Amino acid sequence: MRTSNLLHHSPKIFATLLFGFLLLTPSPAVFAAQDDEERRRAFQLFKDAKHTEALPLFEKLAATYPNDPDVIETFGLLVMTQTAYLKDPAARKQARVRGRELLLRAQKLGANSTLLKVMLERAVDVDDSGFSMKKEVDDAMREGEGAFASGNFPKAIEMYQRALLLDPTLYEAALFTGDVYFKTADQQKAGEWFARAIAINPDRETAYRYWGDALMKQGRVTEAGDKFVESFIAEPYNRLARTGFLNWADKVHVTLAHAKVDVPANVKRKDDKNTTITLDASILSGKDDKSGAAAAWMMYGIIRAGWQSEFAKQYPDEKTYRHSLKEEAAALRGALEAVKDQKADDKNLDPSLQVLRKLEKDGLLEAFILLALPDEGIVKDFAAYRKTNIENLRRYVKQYVLTGGGE
Repeated sequence: MRTSNLLHHSPKIFATLLFGFLLLTPSPAVFAAQDDEERRRAFQLFKDAKHTEALPLFEKLAATYPNDPDVIETFGLLVMTQTAYLKDPAARKQARVRGRELLLRAQKLGANSTLLKVMLERAVDVDDSGFSMKKEVDDAMREGEGAFASGNFPKAIEMYQRALLLDPTLYEAALFTGDVYFKTADQQKAGEWFARAIAINPDRETAYRYWGDALMKQGRVTEAGDKFVESFIAEPYNRLARTGFLNWADKVHVTLAHAKVDVPANVKRKDDKNTTITLDASILSGKDDKSGAAAAWMMYGIIRAGWQSEFAKQYPDEKTYRHSLKEEAAALRGALEAVKDQKADDKNLDPSLQVLRKLEKDGLLEAFILLALPDEGIVKDFAAYRKTNIENLRRYVKQYVLTGGGE
């Protein structure tokens, strides 16, 4: 859900993730099965975003139902919400630690929600520096968080808007205002505030995704799909952005798939002088290579194996080699060069190479690599590419991902 800079601002992480409660609450089946009135009331308060009222009830439920993953997970999430509005740093740290322990316990009991996974991923070694360096802005946001957690929505809006007046660049202030309107079922107003958050920072995924949810509430599924696409291409490696996109596709019965390219070559670098190229045995049959696969993918491996020195030229500010977007693109283009004499209508041409040819012709090879073939090194090139090529990312998703791989 978050961009990398939020890893240094715990209230932003937890508050923004936890406002996602409204969109990621347990299914109605959780409530339907409850015979105990107190348990039913606790889950209803949680659903209604009355978190401060729900918290003590879930503490009692956790003692009564210590092995219930839904109870323990929700209790853990509610404990985490305190990090957004508690003013004492030591108390916020204690809430983070306790919340994480509860979420780990829920996970061991079988809880497996996307929100739980994200919270566990991001709850470690957090810098608790707040929403803003300006105390009056941070205080307003925390007061807004407290009001939201207690179900006082008018007060929450007042505080978020005060923070935005003091700091017009504060993404969370606009985002959370929109989320309050989402909760109060004013989806038109919610969309207006999500648009304001996007105007503040178009490279963060959350406001697009929340806006998509608001549009779905209005039955505007096509417009919602556009927002989920924007969320995905803003932060494609974000679990919540991917899940939001997939959930939308499932609801509207759209099959999402990347362009179908199988790279049957593996390049493993042992050190600066030793690199191993491994080709899939299926393309090394010993027969005439009418498909072009063996020559193409061998060329792919050779180019990648020799990229150590080229990396230093292409990335002069980086001292350590990594697999990069430029390397992968150069290697794939090398594979295409190896079969350049084979005609486009040659039915023998390796299917993956046919798809790569089309991607290259469409000007979408780099977008494909970043979205379909990312690894730890390649993802580091995403932000720079997005700055000048956002339309290519958008075109790739619409021409390939939304059409089941481009078929």
